[in-house]
Amino acid sequence: MKIKFILLTALLAAAVASCGEKTKEKENTTPDVPTIKNGLKIAYYIQDSLKSQFDYYREQDSVTKVKQTKFQKELERRQRSLQEYILKNDERAKSGQLSNYEIQSIQQEAQRREQELYQYQQTQGTKIEEETVEILDVLTKRIEAAGKKYCEKHNIDLLLIHGAGGQINFINSSMDVTKEFIAYLNEHQAEIETDLGKDKK
Repeated sequence: MKIKFILLTALLAAAVASCGEKTKEKENTTPDVPTIKNGLKIAYYIQDSLKSQFDYYREQDSVTKVKQTKFQKELERRQRSLQEYILKNDERAKSGQLSNYEIQSIQQEAQRREQELYQYQQTQGTKIEEETVEILDVLTKRIEAAGKKYCEKHNIDLLLIHGAGGQINFINSSMDVTKEFIAYLNEHQAEIETDLGKDKK
């Protein structure tokens, strides 16, 4: 009787666990775009939604932010180091612990470190900025290419990008394919990543 109870408990636990493991449902990528006069189909997607919902965009944005944060922390560390060096020797000079020759040498060293800090800020800052622009530029081109395929697949004649500060003041929400288009991008992420690799060469 005890063995039967244990087996029954184990089976019940397994059943509950299997119910808890819901397989991720495939999102709908097919838009419901109204056809206007002369059979024309116009749709749009909200640009800002790509940043928060397109997985690959978020991954690339995260990588860029990590680099920027690392650069900022190193820059602040070097700035603190320089300030500490200047303050420490300034106190020594005021208390008469340094000769004129030593003060002159310290001033030269401080200038050298300041120049080195400026050089690091310019070089690394520019490098990260250029890398970010390149990543976004290539990614934008791949999204445009994916948009063309998406339009061809669903017979959309015109796909607009709607965003803050853009030229579109109002557009009917029935033409909004943001959710479906992003689902399409996420579904074809591997293909987009492969194309990005080709573009970077």
